[in-house]
Amino acid sequence: MAMTVTDFNPFDLAREADYRTWRAWKLDAYPARAADLRVEIGDPGQLTAEEHAAILAVCRKANMALYAIRAGSGADKAAIRALGRQFGLEHLDMNLRADEDSITSLRVLPQQAGTHYIPYTNRPLSWHTDGYYNSLDEQVRAIVLHCVSAAASGGESLLLDHEIAYLLLRDENPAWIRALMQPDVMTIPANVEEGRELRGAQTGPVFAVANGSHALHMRYTARTRSIVWKDDPDVRAAVQFLRELLDSELPWIFRYRLRPGEGIICNNVLHRRLGFDDAAGGAGRLLYRARYHDRIRDTVAHHGFYGGRQCCG
Repeated sequence: MAMTVTDFNPFDLAREADYRTWRAWKLDAYPARAADLRVEIGDPGQLTAEEHAAILAVCRKANMALYAIRAGSGADKAAIRALGRQFGLEHLDMNLRADEDSITSLRVLPQQAGTHYIPYTNRPLSWHTDGYYNSLDEQVRAIVLHCVSAAASGGESLLLDHEIAYLLLRDENPAWIRALMQPDVMTIPANVEEGRELRGAQTGPVFAVANGSHALHMRYTARTRSIVWKDDPDVRAAVQFLRELLDSELPWIFRYRLRPGEGIICNNVLHRRLGFDDAAGGAGRLLYRARYHDRIRDTVAHHGFYGGRQCCG
């Protein structure tokens, strides 16, 4: 008898058979290097059927894809917006430093513009998922990041599929997954500037599964200040294990330096950015970042991922 999507949930700790089926599929022929994530495209605003299928196939396996415009030319914000729409990305996240169109121009800003926000400096960014400080009903589930101009040196991105992080944690100790799924496990204190609260404190899980979709979502930051972890031994052990994973030479961590005309589309995977330097008098590093409350369409783990085979008996 054919299964429905709701019959299969690999992220339910009570469904070990589903997890084992998904785990085997996940690790089979998983991309071995960043180049395996890369898809060359022509017009990002109007992908061919082949280009769309290639990007979607990589995103289904690794929750992320790298795209490269063949001519090496840039793309404006309208093209980036159109690219996202082709994958079901419609609802942009309007964050504090976004431009008026809700797409952020990431560049080094002068001191008076508030460089205590590290994304707008050339300093390294630690491991995180975007929007971990958002309210639970406005989580960032997908990102498109497009390079307009690169730094003179540095600025590489490190990327880790959050489903791989889940897999490694669950294999080591399923109790750690249960701990990190608690609704009060991670709190980001309120954002207060000059006595004014810009955002209230946000408490929620690290791993969560959207009701009815079986889409795994992760909110995480490696920051050690302005964060409160639940006082629980399994939480402490899980957080320490995850930190050690991210600081290790995991074969699933991809390192890639975006060049002009290249970008990333992903389901908000774990990522960090290395420090960089801009050339004196040059254009400077500029990336467009679109954050979405949607997930990339057709990338939810279910039996259809398995080439039409039944996932379970």
